[in-house]
Amino acid sequence: MKANRTSMLKRDTSAQVGIGTLIIFIAMVLVAAIAAAVLIQTSGVLQQKAQATGEEATSEVSSNMKVLAAEGIRDDTTDLSDNIDLLEVQVSVSAGGSAMDLEQMVISISDGDTTNTLTYNDSANLSDSSFRAEEIRDEDDSFDNSTNPVMNKGDLIRLYISTTNEGDKIIDSQNVSTSNLVLDPRTDVQLTFTPESGTPQQMSFVTPSSYGVDKRLSLYP
Repeated sequence: MKANRTSMLKRDTSAQVGIGTLIIFIAMVLVAAIAAAVLIQTSGVLQQKAQATGEEATSEVSSNMKVLAAEGIRDDTTDLSDNIDLLEVQVSVSAGGSAMDLEQMVISISDGDTTNTLTYNDSANLSDSSFRAEEIRDEDDSFDNSTNPVMNKGDLIRLYISTTNEGDKIIDSQNVSTSNLVLDPRTDVQLTFTPESGTPQQMSFVTPSSYGVDKRLSLYP
């Protein structure tokens, strides 16, 4: 009888140990599941941050703007001017680029002796400190040079830059003031377009050796 009691007691102890082990196992599984959920959530957040950082970096190292062409206009109020008095530059959003707010863009132009820094101002005369723009093609009919000068994909925009070294005048329907630049024949001209985001876009050309009797001169490309 005593032996039977001892045997039963041993069996009861084994059962308790088994239940304890099961509880520990379940706890370990729960901890592992919680840890896995935290890791998955953290990896998702990190992936989103990495993607956003990558897109921002791509925007910073790529140019949003493409320069297509540039023409020089000579004043012909009386006789044809000896110099180029107005610069017209056609631009668009580059492939893969994003919309560009021209009010946030800065243009630098130099004739080798004088350098002007220009910002967008649709209400002022073109001068040594301002440029303006008009749409040639507006894909979604959203561009407004007064209230919304934002260039979207598919748009074709013309920028106007004063290059005259004389007084106020009207050239090609644009009110132009002196820029102190002198774009006579064989002038090396450098322009830099710096948008709000993306790398600056540079353009350079040398004016023709002779202007002849042409009012409009193709300068770029």
